[in-house]
Amino acid sequence: MLQTALQLLASYYLLQGADNFQNLGASDLPTIPDTWFGPGEARADNESIVPFEVDISSDILADLQNRLLNAVPLQPPLEGAKQWYGLNTNVLQDVVDYWSTQYNFSSRQEFFNQYPHYKTEIQGLNIHFVHVKPVNPDGLKVLPILLAHGWPGSFVEFYEIIPILTTPQEGRDFVFEVIVPSLPGFVFSDGAVRPGLGIPQVAQIFKKLMERIGFEKFYLQGGDVGSQVVQNLATLFPDSVIGVHSNLFLPTTPLAIIKLGVGAIFPHLLLSDLEIQYNYPLSKTLLSLLGETGFMHIQFTKPDTIGAALRDTPVGLAAYFLEKFSTATNKNYRDLDDAGLTEKFTYDQLLDDITLHWVTRSETTAFRIYKELLSSDDLALNLAGIPTDVPAGVSRFPYELTYPPKTILKDKFRNLVYLKDHEDGGHFAALEVPEVFATDLYEFAEAVEAF
Repeated sequence: MLQTALQLLASYYLLQGADNFQNLGASDLPTIPDTWFGPGEARADNESIVPFEVDISSDILADLQNRLLNAVPLQPPLEGAKQWYGLNTNVLQDVVDYWSTQYNFSSRQEFFNQYPHYKTEIQGLNIHFVHVKPVNPDGLKVLPILLAHGWPGSFVEFYEIIPILTTPQEGRDFVFEVIVPSLPGFVFSDGAVRPGLGIPQVAQIFKKLMERIGFEKFYLQGGDVGSQVVQNLATLFPDSVIGVHSNLFLPTTPLAIIKLGVGAIFPHLLLSDLEIQYNYPLSKTLLSLLGETGFMHIQFTKPDTIGAALRDTPVGLAAYFLEKFSTATNKNYRDLDDAGLTEKFTYDQLLDDITLHWVTRSETTAFRIYKELLSSDDLALNLAGIPTDVPAGVSRFPYELTYPPKTILKDKFRNLVYLKDHEDGGHFAALEVPEVFATDLYEFAEAVEAF
């Protein structure tokens, strides 16, 4: 009897659950005000696009070196603790020793500058971006794509896939033109001087950026916070987006929660075997997620506190970042003595990201985007609850924070034209498995062009 009642309830919610989503026409979509986020009174933006080069002063680098060499000794880890109490300080010390004695920022600057960088002012903020045109695209269709990073990432997160995306591939009649902006407040992009710069506002800024570069319609890809940016952009400005691809999707609508709950009782009613494997038992999944998202709570609520704590210590910043590069890459790395940091990355790759955040003093401004995620004004927009008809694709990696079921994805993306499951990869997929990730983007674009 109970089983029959639950089945009826599940069926009811599946039939009626669309009411949790707002079916809005283009003219009914929320409007994001053109808030001036820069210093001083609002004025017209300087719309020029100015070449930029990564060039950190020797004084800043000397100060970093001095802080690393004279850092207070670390507290020894508990015996056998591995990564269960946070990043093991034996591992941290290895990275810090490499940072202070072998990491060569001058040569890394040459690596950063191998691609053209630019800045332009949008809503009072100087927005930094990398813009790479394809190599010998003669006779091929050129598809513009914006790649949006997250935290604790930066533009260098995509450096391994840029050459793949911009080089013609045998058997394909198109190639990509790649734009990688730094999120406002991250590294070389200015942070806001007043509250209110949340995900919808970043989406609007990135739309303006693409239009200023010369693209009225374009592709999008994003992970982590960047996934929220591109999904918001596709929702708010569907006429500007050819297709949107994500490697992270957070099921937050009432209907999504209902479906996950129903799936816990009748898993095969809604989910495939693979989706069941990665989502249930739900209690285990949620406990694992809770154990890896402590950073989110403080950044959701008091970003300036943790920003101040890390502003004076590069070692502390490294610990905070490296923990995520360990367990967000693969939660099983908690059981490894070395945190698994070199399973998918080199120390240079990890330190590129940490050093860029350190030398630009962008810790606090980067953290603040999490606080804005919970802005009452932005939550009232309910952008997660507005479905989009923009052709969409999702790549699901087994060690990502979430493994969203197709039934939930299709509530948001009514034209889900591409869904790819992988046997390897985690939260930083573009850096972990670049060839696999780039292939997904080519396959996704093929599906969209066919659609």
